[in-house]
Amino acid sequence: MKTLNKIPTGKLERTGSLLKAGAKVGVNYLKYYGNKITKEEDEARKILNEDNATDIYDSLKELKGSALKVAQMLSMEKNILPQAYVERFSLSQFSVPPLSGALVKKTFRKYFGKNPEDIFDEFTIESVNAASIGQVHKAKKDGKNFAVKIQYPGVRESISSDLKMVKPIAMKMFNIKKEGSESYFQEVENKLFEETDYNLELKRSQDISDKCSHLPNLKFPKYYPEFSCERIISMDWMSGKHFSEFTKENNSQEDLNKIGQTLWDFYMYQMHILKQVHADPHPGNFLISENKELLVIDFGCIKEIPNDFYKPYFELAKKENLNNPEIFKEKLYQLEILRTDDSPKELEFFTQLFYELLELFTRPFNTEFFDFSDENFFQEIADLGQRYAKMSDMKGMNANRGSKHFIYLNRTFFGLYNMMHDLKAKNIEINQFKKFIQ
Repeated sequence: MKTLNKIPTGKLERTGSLLKAGAKVGVNYLKYYGNKITKEEDEARKILNEDNATDIYDSLKELKGSALKVAQMLSMEKNILPQAYVERFSLSQFSVPPLSGALVKKTFRKYFGKNPEDIFDEFTIESVNAASIGQVHKAKKDGKNFAVKIQYPGVRESISSDLKMVKPIAMKMFNIKKEGSESYFQEVENKLFEETDYNLELKRSQDISDKCSHLPNLKFPKYYPEFSCERIISMDWMSGKHFSEFTKENNSQEDLNKIGQTLWDFYMYQMHILKQVHADPHPGNFLISENKELLVIDFGCIKEIPNDFYKPYFELAKKENLNNPEIFKEKLYQLEILRTDDSPKELEFFTQLFYELLELFTRPFNTEFFDFSDENFFQEIADLGQRYAKMSDMKGMNANRGSKHFIYLNRTFFGLYNMMHDLKAKNIEINQFKKFIQ
């Protein structure tokens, strides 16, 4: 893969890159209208989605940063986007052009006043993994192997302008009204600023890995403040297979269940005990060791869960509350899903919609053990998403629903469920995390 000697950092340069993608999308639509004459509608639409997904992704991967991060987030929404977009955008976890060696050295000189080879005994100038916000290099010092993550230049500085560029696309895609949507976009912007603060990431990584270190079958790298700064973070090199590589292999059900239980316990412990959670559960952040241990290698995105949101959120996971209309409605107001200015039609529609959504998504919490290999469960999720996406009733309604805290909690559960499904994990004990409370 080619390397990048420069990343567009100015607003005009970055907007120009997206405008070029827009022009290509326009050409793709012309091809689509031509294809409709000679091909079936479904086939023509499939070609359009594939072409658009490729052209948009190719532009985003050159930009890196927030725009690419949004693509990565969308790739987890398997029931919202066409498959072509999910497949292409999911490459943002692994397949991104890395920075050139010259740019890597320049970053080191800026923050440490030295080249990387003057700090470490060995430093691999080619990155081993390039993602949306930073890339990872392998290094060695005093016989110890390190993973050194370097943030791309200009990523933090372009967050606000990037989000302004992608905001209209997101609003159209998710039927978000401009009025009242500011808190949602502000939440995303704040989280992206946090993700680009490597001093904060270092502190949180050490804190959560320390508090979860007693959980069985779970391993974390050690972090090194002396080789870290606001744009560079150094940690132990962890050896293992990428999560997605592991799930494609022919593994025993026992091993799949072991990893699944470990992943589930890790997330439940964070949510219920720490009240803060690793809110980026995609395969690129996890490795599987030879001993079938789960290795957590990135703590860039952490969501703290305030108590006034935590309480009603998880109270709605209880079947008896879901099936009590009075309590159910009360919690929907507390979570800002229902609004005092809703029309009777909106009240009825969104009460029914969220009952169906919550009844489905909270099923695992209402059993002692759950089977995440159950295809019927995941098909129901896909069918419900598609059914409501196509409903004409929503047109004209205010779709700005729910507290801003839903954005990253829902993202966490989407990612967690998808990873559990990829593992085909069975017989997962839902409340096992309670055994590990210290």
